Amino acid sequence: MTDSRTGLRRGWLQRLLQQFSDEPQDREDVLDELREASERGLFDADSFEMLEGVLAVGELKVRDIMIARSMMVVVGRDDEPKELLSAVVESGHSRFPVTGEDRDEIVGILLAKDLLRHFVESTDQDFDIREFVRPAVFVPESKRLNVLLREFRKNHNHMAIVVDEYGGVAGLVTIEDVIEQIVGDIADEHDTDDDQPIRHDREREFTVQALTRIEDFNEYFGATLADDDYDTVGGLVAQAFGRVPRRGDVVRIGEFEFRVVRASRRRIESLRVLTARDVKPPAADD
Repeated sequence: MTDSRTGLRRGWLQRLLQQFSDEPQDREDVLDELREASERGLFDADSFEMLEGVLAVGELKVRDIMIARSMMVVVGRDDEPKELLSAVVESGHSRFPVTGEDRDEIVGILLAKDLLRHFVESTDQDFDIREFVRPAVFVPESKRLNVLLREFRKNHNHMAIVVDEYGGVAGLVTIEDVIEQIVGDIADEHDTDDDQPIRHDREREFTVQALTRIEDFNEYFGATLADDDYDTVGGLVAQAFGRVPRRGDVVRIGEFEFRVVRASRRRIESLRVLTARDVKPPAADD
């Protein structure tokens, strides 16, 4: 079966290479030829981006895409059930590293579905997290993404804890993070796809589209964010990070906390903004 699949892949590659004027010599040559083939209409732009992502996965390492340790949403082994439920509801995540004495001691992974199932099915409200913790998978930050993806598929894992050369926790990576390098950002029920530049979600919490002009942001919030170097909120936030951030990254600018809700490999798309004071949306003044 393996030989058959390998033969099919090679056959597909050979047919693709026949479309090229010269046989590619390295990765950049392949990308150039694929781009030219896309421009000739052999396949669409979306397909080209996926092929580009496939090639990138072979070059990238876990450290390039991991969620940094400081950005990890974790739960403690000794947390009360109420704290565990709050973490599930507020983050919207489905898996949580469980810590022991500190964030370098990861004792396992808690699945939100296990926690919720207990409170739905059990009349006994006593919850011992030790009964539900699943083994954690640890990977070095130098592991290549294509190898990690193969291991995820083989072992049916969805999350791995990333460790540095000294054995300390450097961050975490999920199978979704790897797949997004190929297919682009994957929207879920916690992402927003709203035409409103600024949406008031709840008290002191807003969703702001990254292309919102800083001038409009300042008018809405009664703020004075600088717009000398950038016109949009997304540009200002990216400048604060010094890079294109990933979903879940957080930065504070002035009195505002900006959390990235959606981002592609090229730019920020939407942000969740937390304010330190009550803000009355302008429309509510009418």
